[in-house]
Amino acid sequence: MELIIVSGLSGSGKSIALHALEDLGYFCIDNLPAVMLVQLAQELQRTSSQANGNAAVSIDSRNREFLQTLSLSLAELRAAGLSVRIVFLEADNERLLQRYSETRRRHPLTDEDTPLLEGIVEERQLLGPLANAAERMIDTSITTPHELRSTIRDFAQGGRQVGPTLLFQSFGFKHGTPVDADTVFDMRCLPNPYWETDLRDLSGLDTPVIDFLERSTLVHDMAKQLTAFLAFWLEHFDASNRSYLTIALGCTGGQHRSVYMVQHLAKTFHRTDRPVQIRHRDLHPVARTEST
Repeated sequence: MELIIVSGLSGSGKSIALHALEDLGYFCIDNLPAVMLVQLAQELQRTSSQANGNAAVSIDSRNREFLQTLSLSLAELRAAGLSVRIVFLEADNERLLQRYSETRRRHPLTDEDTPLLEGIVEERQLLGPLANAAERMIDTSITTPHELRSTIRDFAQGGRQVGPTLLFQSFGFKHGTPVDADTVFDMRCLPNPYWETDLRDLSGLDTPVIDFLERSTLVHDMAKQLTAFLAFWLEHFDASNRSYLTIALGCTGGQHRSVYMVQHLAKTFHRTDRPVQIRHRDLHPVARTEST
């Protein structure tokens, strides 16, 4: 039986994630007291026709005892016959403040003496053990509900495949490094199409930019060396039983060089029959995600 623990900062999209899992047939419970997890597992195993035996629960910062003894708690769940996977939702403080302002909901760690920002900071600290133990971390700062649902569906289905799904993500350093990346590579050493006036408003998806970059020996060398590096180390990620690996490639604005390299690497690794996804975080309009 599989149990997915959905955790993360309040306002980061845990309810959306649970609804996406419910649509996949998971038996979902929002904010279940962690002491009841083993009882839930036993009950679902007894009536295994429900939700095909799979369940998902959200765990927030109010489950403090569970968080303080996380390793022991997870070991107890696995000893009860559960395959436990953790997905953690993150968002930057500014976006969380904005969401709470729009919804007028009360943060679970605020009171008369604790303002909202302090509550967010305290919650981030309390949930640190779960964030560190998570198989997949998702930054929802600029993610739409539709994109989050799609990402959660991919995560759930990724547990039933051989080898990790490779998510190649482009981004712009001037907009911040993605917090959900497993590894980050810097493309700013490559020739920059931005300084070509006729290429400035295009992106790494457009043929003129692709042609410009592919005339550079440096671009070919970077692509070749990244491919060799990832191909070698992927075997070790396979051995660690991870279902997701996020590889972030950044340039200054996340529009030209990083986008081109993401497309190139995704195409290369797709030929190896690995599950591959692409996300261009800082392309405008809204960041795009696709699967291949």
